[in-house]
Amino acid sequence: MPVTSRFRQYDVFHRLFERVVVACIRADLVGGSGFAVDASLIAADAKKCRSTPGDKWDHELDPATENRAVQDYLASLDDPAWGAATEVVPKFVAPADPAAQWTGALRNAAFFAYADNYLIDVKFGIIMDVEASRAIRQAEVGASQTMIERTEATFGIKPDWLVADTAYGSAPNLHFLVDVKGIAPHVPVIDKSKRDDGTFSRDDFIYDDDHDCYVCPNGKIVPRSTRKRKTRGDDMVSYFSRVADCRSCPLKSKCCPKTPSRKITRHIHEAARDVARAIAKTAAYEQTRRDRKKVEMLFAHLKRILRMGRLRLRRPAGAQFEFTLAAIAQNLRRLAKLTIHPPDTSRLRVA
Repeated sequence: MPVTSRFRQYDVFHRLFERVVVACIRADLVGGSGFAVDASLIAADAKKCRSTPGDKWDHELDPATENRAVQDYLASLDDPAWGAATEVVPKFVAPADPAAQWTGALRNAAFFAYADNYLIDVKFGIIMDVEASRAIRQAEVGASQTMIERTEATFGIKPDWLVADTAYGSAPNLHFLVDVKGIAPHVPVIDKSKRDDGTFSRDDFIYDDDHDCYVCPNGKIVPRSTRKRKTRGDDMVSYFSRVADCRSCPLKSKCCPKTPSRKITRHIHEAARDVARAIAKTAAYEQTRRDRKKVEMLFAHLKRILRMGRLRLRRPAGAQFEFTLAAIAQNLRRLAKLTIHPPDTSRLRVA
C-alpha cells in the first residue's frame, strides 16, 4: 500500500494536527471568541503544456482503468469543496491532476492550483482547522463552513464572531453564520444593488418586516409581487410599486424614469445580510478588520519561510496532506515560542 494511501486510511496527519491544537488550548493560546478565515492559492504539480481543454475532457471515465489522481478526481465530483462547488467547465484540465483548478485569480499568468483554507483563532493566530479545496470562491466558502462545524464538533469551540473578506459575504454564507450557527459576521456584504445613474438605490427604500413590503422615498407602499418569475432564481423575491402611485409621483425621474413602476428585488436571506451591514458600522468592526491580517501573515509565512509555493504531491489527498503538515509546523512554532516567552496578556484586547 502506498504511503499516502496508508496515511489517508488512518487519518494520521489530521489526528496529529488536532493533538497540537489541544496542546495550544491547554496552554491558553486559544481565546475561542473570535475566528478569522481565509484561503490562499498554492500552485499544483501540473503544467499547461500537458493539459487538455476543459470542453474536450472526457468525463465518462472508468475509475478501474485510471490512475489514482483521476480516481480521486472522480470520487470528489459530488463534494461541495470540489466538483459540486460549481458547474462551470474549467478552461483547462490537467490529466496528471484533474482536481487542480486552472485559475487566473492572481491577475497574472494563470496556473493550476489548490486553495489552502485556514480557520484561525485571532487571540494568538492559532490555526484551528485546515482544509484543501478547489481554487474558486464557492469551494472556499464551503470549506469555511466545513471547518467551523468540524472545530465545534472536535473541540467544542464555536466563535462569537467571524471575520473574513468580501469573498465570504454571499447571502447563503451569511445565512449559515447568522441563522444556522449564531455567529456574528464581521464580513463585507456582496451587494450589487447600488446604482450609479443618479436614481434611487434599494437602500433608499425602507423595508417593513411586519408587512413584508418596502416604503418608497415618497412614502408609498411597494408590495411583494405575487407573480412567479424564474429569471431571478428561487432565492430572490420581487417587489413592484403601483403604476398609479408612480405616474403622479414627483420623484419618478429619480426612481424609475424609464419604466412605469419601480421593481425591487430582495434575497430570502436579506435579514442575515442586514445583520452584517449593521456590524460593519460598529467600532468593533474596525478592530476585527485588523485582526484578519493575522491569517494573511500565516500565509505569508507559509510561502516565504516554509517555502510552500508549489505542491509536491498530487490529488486532493496530497494537497490535504501537505497543507495539514504545514499547519502543524506553524502551530508548533507558535506554541514553542509563546511557551518559552509567555506573552503579556494584560495588553491583549478583550473581545
